[in-house]
Amino acid sequence: MEIESLYRSTFADRLVTTEESSSLVEYFSCLQTVANGSLTPPMTPHQIVWLRALAFKIACDFIDDDPTENIKLLKAVNAVVHALETTCLLPGLETEGGKEFSQEATEELLCSLYISEGPDGDDEEPGPRISCTEANALKEFLMCDATRPPLNQLLWLRTSAFRLGSRYLDCHGDKDKTVALFRSSCKHALTFIFVCRFRIKSLSLVLPPSHTPDANADFQTAVQTLWYLDSNRLRPHVDYSIDVQNSKHPCNKEDAADGPLFIYVDAEVFSTRPTFKTFKALLNNYVACTGEEETVSENELRENAAFLDAVMQTAVMKYCHQHCLAKNASYNGNLVPDSTLGFKEVLNSMWFKLYSRSGRRRKMDSSGFEHGFHNWIRFYFEEKAGNVDYRGYIKPRSRKSTAQTNDDDPVLTLQFKWNGIEKFVGTSFIGVSPEFELALYTLAFFTGDRENEVTLDTGRESFDLNVICHKYDGDKVGSTFVEALAHYD
Repeated sequence: MEIESLYRSTFADRLVTTEESSSLVEYFSCLQTVANGSLTPPMTPHQIVWLRALAFKIACDFIDDDPTENIKLLKAVNAVVHALETTCLLPGLETEGGKEFSQEATEELLCSLYISEGPDGDDEEPGPRISCTEANALKEFLMCDATRPPLNQLLWLRTSAFRLGSRYLDCHGDKDKTVALFRSSCKHALTFIFVCRFRIKSLSLVLPPSHTPDANADFQTAVQTLWYLDSNRLRPHVDYSIDVQNSKHPCNKEDAADGPLFIYVDAEVFSTRPTFKTFKALLNNYVACTGEEETVSENELRENAAFLDAVMQTAVMKYCHQHCLAKNASYNGNLVPDSTLGFKEVLNSMWFKLYSRSGRRRKMDSSGFEHGFHNWIRFYFEEKAGNVDYRGYIKPRSRKSTAQTNDDDPVLTLQFKWNGIEKFVGTSFIGVSPEFELALYTLAFFTGDRENEVTLDTGRESFDLNVICHKYDGDKVGSTFVEALAHYD
């Protein structure tokens, strides 16, 4: 494995040279690019975590009996983590920190974690061991409005974790205690990645020819390319778990599912991944009942803008924008702007601008986002709140459907009750990123027809889908959704 060899050669002399640092940056940069003809996404969040963990794991193979050599090794690990973070991640801290932030209080907390021998104070495994409770305490400290660090303290924060850790290296050559300290430093680094540098750096992403749309690119090609580019979707059985339970006929009113659909979704997804975090913030901004006047506060406008800012930094929305340009898509009689800022203004108008759906004295009671963007994330939170009762899944009726529905399918047709009202059958993507669905339905709005039949190859199975987009007054999203027509291996 190339990266393992690179790590080993870097740690062998416990010194990261300029040439080694350049090699690391080059390797990490390649992971962020989309290779020509690639069928896999660019850098994903779990790859960042894996690369960081691998560095610490390999570094443990070079632990020495001499504490001085181990301090040098810890500094080398810090340099590797620095190369990984600065190459692949953008800062997640705000310019202004909390009013109660101080370097002294931060160092005191870090030192207390290194001193800790574990949750029960036992020493079955010698050396510092950070419990989940302690790791969460560090995370809360870094995220708290009062104590969060400012942006200009980011480098100090991570280097301090390593510097303070070196104080607790065992001076008697106890390798087990040294390994435990390296593991503690690894947990610190993971927390800093989640809290302080949680945004994958893709601002300058250049798509290769195979992923660059032209005037001849059809909707089918666009949908498949969006799937290839979605590096932010969640992994079944890792980031989330569902239980599809039993199938039912659409006309059958019986409940075929005793339990909920979602068993587990990693809560950190909604605090550490920008598009998931900003999407979640939008969910309480609208009144569900048609006919009730909507009011949009200044804070809600900021939340809309934050979501659009986040999604436009992803590969899928960059592709969506480029596809619209290649197709000479127009909005309100003008070509779609070629600038990112101009495109965000168009997205804001078509998805978030209020319009009257009820027809009662022209009350502004709806928007494209409220009425046309119902996805698995909304379903999950509604189910968690007790507003949704999952009733079972529906198999696609096509004779082409040969695959079995299971708990890792990314597309599911289901029936449910919402606030006690039986809803019609609906198809939903499961686990995909918010930007994937926003890009898909935006492309349908600009370059597709009212109904668009496509085949989505997920790499493990295929789905025949009908992507449907209804416009309202020509310049706003009325409703958008997908129907599963067939499912086969």
